[in-house]
Amino acid sequence: MDKLQQKINYQFKDVALLKLALTHRSMGKNNNERLEFLGDSILGLVISRELYKRFSHVDEGKLSRLRSHLVRGQTLAQLAAGLELSDILILGSGELKSGGFRRESIQADALEAIFGAVLLDADLETANIVILNLYRSLLDDINPNDSLKDPKTQLQEYLQKRGNTLPIYELVKTVGKDHSAVFTVNCSLQDQSMQVEQSAKSIKRAEQSCAQILLDKLISL
Repeated sequence: MDKLQQKINYQFKDVALLKLALTHRSMGKNNNERLEFLGDSILGLVISRELYKRFSHVDEGKLSRLRSHLVRGQTLAQLAAGLELSDILILGSGELKSGGFRRESIQADALEAIFGAVLLDADLETANIVILNLYRSLLDDINPNDSLKDPKTQLQEYLQKRGNTLPIYELVKTVGKDHSAVFTVNCSLQDQSMQVEQSAKSIKRAEQSCAQILLDKLISL
């Protein structure tokens, strides 16, 4: 955790908060889900404010697409990989055996929980600095004129161009209640005889994750 604190350029006063942020729900009730809930809100606020300041002539629709691109699970997982979060995640034995430390959704959730932990350990401005430091290169490279279409839209357009049947999304399981609920979605492509299941804290995220996996498979064929 010392290396992680160096990488995010923030030293926790209460290291127990950071440990909690890295603790997956497979460890029991004392896990990072509440911190993740908090961090998700902070991340949306910080990125929204930064985009508003950087792109003063961009309309609300493009700003929303830019924000969605930056706060989506895949982007968070990319940042988490750079921080090597998978090496220090605290998982239950079952999740460890199934390779949960490699799962992008778990890494993304932990990173959001870290943002929430920074807020509680310090304040909103400090969380703002930590987030923007991590996002600096992504923010500098982003072009508001790019379409930045989400994976579901990209998959649909890919299939439409080839005259294929559109994907079918189905919610197959919901575990937990309220902010701790986890949704499992199945997405199938009938023409290609492909299907995939993904779990996330929202149905939308699970669908987007499914779409990204299937799109990658189709492109690699």
